[in-house]
Amino acid sequence: MTYSTAILGASGYTGAELIRIIAGHDHFSITALGAHSKAGQSLAQVFPHLRHLDLPDLVAMDAIDWSGIDLCFCALPHKTSQEVISALPRHLKIVDLSADFRLEDPEEYEKWYGNPHSAKELQPEAVYGLTEFYRDQIKAARFVAGTGCNAATGQYVLRPLIAAGVIDLDDIILDLKAAVSGAGRALKQNLLHAELSEGYHAYALGGTHRHLGEFDQEFSKVAGRPVQIQFVPHLVPANRGILATTYVKGEAQAVWDTLNAAYADEPFVTVLPIGEAPSTRDIRGSNFCHIGVAADRISGRTTVIAALDNLTKGSSGQAVQNANLMFGIPETHGLMMPPLFP
Repeated sequence: MTYSTAILGASGYTGAELIRIIAGHDHFSITALGAHSKAGQSLAQVFPHLRHLDLPDLVAMDAIDWSGIDLCFCALPHKTSQEVISALPRHLKIVDLSADFRLEDPEEYEKWYGNPHSAKELQPEAVYGLTEFYRDQIKAARFVAGTGCNAATGQYVLRPLIAAGVIDLDDIILDLKAAVSGAGRALKQNLLHAELSEGYHAYALGGTHRHLGEFDQEFSKVAGRPVQIQFVPHLVPANRGILATTYVKGEAQAVWDTLNAAYADEPFVTVLPIGEAPSTRDIRGSNFCHIGVAADRISGRTTVIAALDNLTKGSSGQAVQNANLMFGIPETHGLMMPPLFP
């Protein structure tokens, strides 16, 4: 069976990634591509690399006829999603890629994003979209809120370790390197080539990064008590990829055993042999996450490294994985494409 699909925010990076993935999906067909500034343009004009696809032109969102559409991916900016999703018909299944419904407490959303929550009545309906840990809830959901790409990467490392009690919950450091596409497609001075290339830098210092709201929410839920981590993100001059290096207090073998057991049956998360480090070049353009574990020279301390593609496993691939579950389609369908190399 084929389900009619709309993508809102189709002119952004995650929109393009959704189109690329769904183009090879047997059960989802793209009926509408919603945009704002690019409305009226063809897909070839907006994304020349997708010109071979026979898809509709981009249109304003209020011009979409929702009557025959089954599924909507919302790849819109933060704050915009709340307003748009509130107005969508109730028959739609929705996967939101923004941050607008990730935090269960509307006050926490306002704290981290600086705007009042404008769709509080919808928040209880939103299922958090970290597929491997919310699979059963996602299967029954009408509305899924995708995770932040940085938040997903850190959680793949830390959730099983926190749940198993094999690390010190008060001594966790996450040092994360993120590619520039995670900042979106809008023109920004700090993302110009001359400003960004030939170096990388830390940002959101002092515990101000918005994805900390997700870490606080999810880690505390798993632990059954408050858990706060030390988190420093860095922007690197690469197009795709996240490399998250996590420093924990715990024995390396116990850490590896816990992660290996947690992901033994997961199709997209691979725990490498102990001592082997993952690389973003090995997962680029794919829905895979690689995790490596290494003992430190300091006894009782361990380094855990995760690599994933922020646009795929961290966002659009995760969104399609969740949509597959929502429609009873095999979870891996359309997502087993090999990573790009070189």
